[in-house]
Amino acid sequence: MNLIADFLLAAGAFSAAVYCLVLSRRLKRFTTLETGMGGAIAVLSAQVDDMTKALEGARRSAQTSFSGLEDQVRRAESAAARLDLILASLHDLPEPPVPEDDETHDDRRLRFVRRRPDRTGLRVAE
Repeated sequence: MNLIADFLLAAGAFSAAVYCLVLSRRLKRFTTLETGMGGAIAVLSAQVDDMTKALEGARRSAQTSFSGLEDQVRRAESAAARLDLILASLHDLPEPPVPEDDETHDDRRLRFVRRRPDRTGLRVAE
């Protein structure tokens, strides 16, 4: 009985040694940086780092654009409030007198004046 137990113990130890040898060879092939999965993992890790940097740059740019747009919206709202006030004050003006002489009125031409907006406060997006 002792002989059978020793034989089974030796067979178990031998099979465990073979199993460990096979696992170590597979692990060496798996982790080689040139051809195995280790190379793929290294490349993917570098790409993740690059994408993280690009994402952080995009986040900073978006934050800058957001603050610029927020400032422009605030200015536009104040300009709209002023325009509303001007329009309300125009309703209070009396009607202009109509000239009786239509011939002099036909000789006049309407002039439209365009003004360029002040662009000193604008920011350029990156």
